Amino acid sequence: MTAVAAEADSVATGLGHPANSGDLTNPGDPARPAGSADTADSAEGALRLPGGLVVRRRTAPGFTVDVLAAGVGPAAAAAATATALAVASGSGSGSDSGSPDAPSPDAPGSGRPYDLVVSAGIAGGFAPRAPLGSVVVADSVVAADLGAQTPDGYLAVEELGFGRSTHPVAPALTARIARVLADGGRPAVVGPVLTVSTVTGTAARAAELAGRHPGAAAEAMEGFGVAEAAAAYGVPVAEIRAVSNAVGPRDRAAWRIGEALAALRDAFRLLGSTVFVDPEGIPQ
Repeated sequence: MTAVAAEADSVATGLGHPANSGDLTNPGDPARPAGSADTADSAEGALRLPGGLVVRRRTAPGFTVDVLAAGVGPAAAAAATATALAVASGSGSGSDSGSPDAPSPDAPGSGRPYDLVVSAGIAGGFAPRAPLGSVVVADSVVAADLGAQTPDGYLAVEELGFGRSTHPVAPALTARIARVLADGGRPAVVGPVLTVSTVTGTAARAAELAGRHPGAAAEAMEGFGVAEAAAAYGVPVAEIRAVSNAVGPRDRAAWRIGEALAALRDAFRLLGSTVFVDPEGIPQ
């Protein structure tokens, strides 16, 4: 699950999709990274879900991976993830069986649940822990601004008694993803990934978040929404981010979006032939 088309293209290309795969993304989205893959032994296709969502599917011997650009922010991410999971569970495809867009027997809606949901994309990294171009693997997914400001400081939603703001990622899953990346020559930073609805733009805010969440590695906008939806369906979740900029004052000249998209693509190239083809190795 990504936010925008450029991220989805990087993930999909890393997994073996051909680049720029036809009508799989919305016009006007960010430019796509170059790249291609040999797909002679696999099949790709577009699956349409309720709400105008389009899933890009790759099926190869032994595994199927779906890639979906959900939109920006935790609400859009939660809604899209929940839609995909509902259709996959057969509980809410919303498609007329006579429609040309109805799921095929192997599509979501056939009652075959996902083994893993992954929130992926580019992110801001907390310097110096996660430098530009690095890959971050979350050991927890944290809603960093889900709470209340008080005269005595910030209160997380747990302290208010209204719910949760953290989804731990299974330690064995985090370790396995990090190990695969390291073995492939792309060592990852492991730590909490913060989900925010407003991207940090000042040094003071960056310091506040780092102080409130010791060890935080990255900041993005979708992970907690994805994790909430996955938890509702009992599906394990992971979050993988490539760092395009430092968390703090906005300096567009220093952003390295192309480098981050390339790192994201490389990470999913490594994971697509290891972790994602072995559901038995995904902790439940």
